[in-house]
Amino acid sequence: MAPSFDNETSLFNFVVRDGNGVKGIVDSGISKVPRAYIQPPAEQINKNNATKCEIPPIDLSKLDGPEHERVVNQIVRAAETLGFFQVVNHGVPIELLESLKLTAHNFFGLPSERKAVYRKEVSPSPLVKYGTSFVPEKERALEWKDYISMAYTNDDEALQQWPVECRDDALQYLKTSHQMVTKLLEALMGNLGVELDDSKIDAFIGKKMVNMNFYPTCPNPELTVGVGRHSDMGTLTILLQDGIGGLYVKVPEDADMENKGEWVEIPPIPGALVINVGDMLQVWSNGRYKSAEHRVRTTSTKSRVSIPIFVSPQATQRIAPFPQVVEKDGVARYKEFVFSDYMNSFFGNAHDGKKSLEFAKAN
Repeated sequence: MAPSFDNETSLFNFVVRDGNGVKGIVDSGISKVPRAYIQPPAEQINKNNATKCEIPPIDLSKLDGPEHERVVNQIVRAAETLGFFQVVNHGVPIELLESLKLTAHNFFGLPSERKAVYRKEVSPSPLVKYGTSFVPEKERALEWKDYISMAYTNDDEALQQWPVECRDDALQYLKTSHQMVTKLLEALMGNLGVELDDSKIDAFIGKKMVNMNFYPTCPNPELTVGVGRHSDMGTLTILLQDGIGGLYVKVPEDADMENKGEWVEIPPIPGALVINVGDMLQVWSNGRYKSAEHRVRTTSTKSRVSIPIFVSPQATQRIAPFPQVVEKDGVARYKEFVFSDYMNSFFGNAHDGKKSLEFAKAN
């Protein structure tokens, strides 16, 4: 018989403190979602109401040919409207992407005690953190997700400290995507009149992290969310999603496109990677580029994995809108701040749409 998880304290201890995660609840044989995971009605995702985002993926191989300008314009247009787009021919081997999905399933399939050694409180390395939900201590309703997070400093440390079960694929993914990230940034920064040279690039993407997210099957997916509404705090996010789907993006009210204010689903495209604009790009561009508000639905049919790479400035980097953009706009919409202060604010609160950006607003 499945244990009862209606006692919030025992549930919290089992899932968070003991490192069993959501997968542990599912493996215990539950037939309904525990109360702590039931989202308020306004946060629940109605799968039947969502429109699919039919924007075709951008072919990045054409950046190196006669269609360079057209592709740059596609990238810029996506960043200015939805803040989300998909790319193909991106230079990351398709076999690696397939291997990453298997590796993620294998890692989360390990016994809970093998994963729990990486919990934040006990992890042998500050680079690696295994956890569940987002900020469980602060959330009114928990998110139906487990994850492993691997921060990158250098290859040697990654090989020594990242979990042996997933380090090789994760490191390969990080390294083979670097050129694509650089090209995307060159296009986006160039459009703002900012030249990206080697000495500056660290200021934008000096901090890198690979996560593996696991969304176990859920008996009542309509009551829960895999990830609540939020935008990412960094520069860009590169995301590999599997074929199951469940990623939703909110079309900004002021976007020059259809479905304003609605949630649209980003359907999985075989071999594609999803790119989304982070909060720092919105700040640097003085609001021209939109960090994408997004969320994830759960499913009852099959466990889902997604594997994001988060690229951000270094923690000590000072952030402010680019002067040349402010000059054109006539006003700075964001103040200057240190990125570590933004991070502390971001991780100190539960997900709540794009509220995290209020920290950066000019007074």
